[in-house]
Amino acid sequence: MRRILGLVGIVAIVTLSALTSSAFAQLSGISNTEAAGGLKQSLNEGSLAAIAKLGVQNGFFNNPQVKIPLPPALKKIESALRFAGMKKQADDLVLSMNRAAEAAVPEAKQLLADAVSKMTLQDAKGILTGGQTSVTDYFKRTTSAQLTQRFLPIVKNATDKVGLAQQYNSLAGQGASLGLIKKDDAKIENYVTNKTLDGLYFMIGEQEKALRANPLGATSDIVKKVFGALR
Repeated sequence: MRRILGLVGIVAIVTLSALTSSAFAQLSGISNTEAAGGLKQSLNEGSLAAIAKLGVQNGFFNNPQVKIPLPPALKKIESALRFAGMKKQADDLVLSMNRAAEAAVPEAKQLLADAVSKMTLQDAKGILTGGQTSVTDYFKRTTSAQLTQRFLPIVKNATDKVGLAQQYNSLAGQGASLGLIKKDDAKIENYVTNKTLDGLYFMIGEQEKALRANPLGATSDIVKKVFGALR
C-alpha cells in the first residue's frame, strides 16, 4: 500500500506528462506523502459521507434527489392504479423500493474502500487533474458491477414481499419480450438496484463537487491542502 500511494504521489507531483503545467505549478509545494494521503482520504471521505446519508431509514425515501419512483411502465398508469383503489399497493411498492435501497447501500462501504486501495497510476492522474466528477467516474468504473451483485439479492428480498411488485414482474416480462419495456426495467429488483446505484453515485458526486468548491470545509488538513492547491 505504501508503495502504491508513494507512486501516486510521484505521479501527482513530479510526472510532467501526468499534469498540466498549471496543475504542476499549483501542487509543486506539496510533498509526495501529502498528495497521496490527501487523494486517498478525499476518496474515502466522499464515499463514507454518501453512504451515511443514504444507508439509513428515509435516506432515499425522504430525499427528492434520489427517491426511487415507480418504474416507468407503472408510472404511466399510476393515476389509473390509484383510481382503481390500488393507491395503498402503489404506495407500499414505492416505500419498499426505497427501503430496499437504504438497506443495500451500506454494502458498498468495503467495495469502495477496496477501489481506493487498487487505484492505478492512470487512475490517480485522471482524478487529480480531471473534471468535477472524476472521483465519481472512477468509482462508477471500478465498482458498479460488483455493487450490482451485492445490492440485487437485498433488493429482491424486500420487493418480493410486495404483491404489486410480483404482478409488475409478470406483466413487465411479457412487455419486454415484445419490446414494449426496457430490458433493465423488466424486473422490479433490477430497476431498484440500478436506481440505488444511481443514487449512491449521485451523492458521491455531490460530496466531490462540494469538496472541490470548498476544500477548507474538509475534515482533514491534508485534503484541504491538496484540493485547495488544485482550485
